[in-house]
Amino acid sequence: MFQAQCAQAFARTWVVRGFSPTTVRGYTSLLARVLGRFDCPVWAVETDDVDEMLHALAVAGLTAGTRRQYLQMLRTFHAFVAQRYAVAVRAAFGVSVGGGGLDRFNRVRHAGDDAAMGLPPGRERLDTFFSFARSQVAVAADYRVMARDYAMLRTLYLSAVRVSELVRLDQADVHPGRGRPGKLHVRFGKAANTSGPRPRWAPMLEGLDQILAWYLADVRPLFPTTPALFCDADGRPMKTGTVRDHLAALLDLEDAAREERFTPHALRRACATHQYERGMDLIAVQQLLGHRHIASTMAYVKPSQRFVEDAWRRATDSAVHALTG
Repeated sequence: MFQAQCAQAFARTWVVRGFSPTTVRGYTSLLARVLGRFDCPVWAVETDDVDEMLHALAVAGLTAGTRRQYLQMLRTFHAFVAQRYAVAVRAAFGVSVGGGGLDRFNRVRHAGDDAAMGLPPGRERLDTFFSFARSQVAVAADYRVMARDYAMLRTLYLSAVRVSELVRLDQADVHPGRGRPGKLHVRFGKAANTSGPRPRWAPMLEGLDQILAWYLADVRPLFPTTPALFCDADGRPMKTGTVRDHLAALLDLEDAAREERFTPHALRRACATHQYERGMDLIAVQQLLGHRHIASTMAYVKPSQRFVEDAWRRATDSAVHALTG
């Protein structure tokens, strides 16, 4: 089947662009599920077909995020076929590659469109938490695990890397001599719209270089000798779910109240917010987070009410001073 050949060619582009084998398998499976929703090839899909697919996915209980993945895969594969095989489709089937049934009305809304993300943990809250975590390093039954978790969570907060990026860092990706704060080489930055990994340099803020120097000298050698920066007892890179579980366990140990709990992703948002409150330019925060669009960054930065009111007061005082001379 010609569409199957197109799908195979599409999958080969992921390999060429440097996607990991796991990602290629995941995308290939998703593409098969998407195409299996239609009884016609992608160039013949119409708007009603897409609407029916999204409705069926919603009825089946799939989350908005999963439905967006289906829609994005359909959109990207259709664009691939249109660009590379439009002439072949016309020659073989006597039709043009249509619009794929995609328009502005069958988009899946982001949860953030209706409800803004809440505030990330404040600086005082994180100071308290990390002070507690540091105190546990000395008394933990397994020193190396607690010390690793402490350094790992501080890295999330003080570099703003994603959990998925953190677990793919190698020891060789730590560059304390690159620039004044030192930097982490995020070689597998999150891809956007199946564009492939986007590497970047993430600064080691507020003494993270010293924390990682201690970790690499005193803690990492207690684990098996493998490239991974943060690894499990067998030397394998940590899993994203394990990072979340270990943070949750530390919060349990701290006996944190429900409103004081947070996730690894909240540490990334907290870093962005706190650096902005400290005076970092919004464009610099965008680079810190590795965002392509400034709008994404603005959704992450959630200053405290005190910061907002202080900004209003400064603006008012400045205006009054300008008027009164």
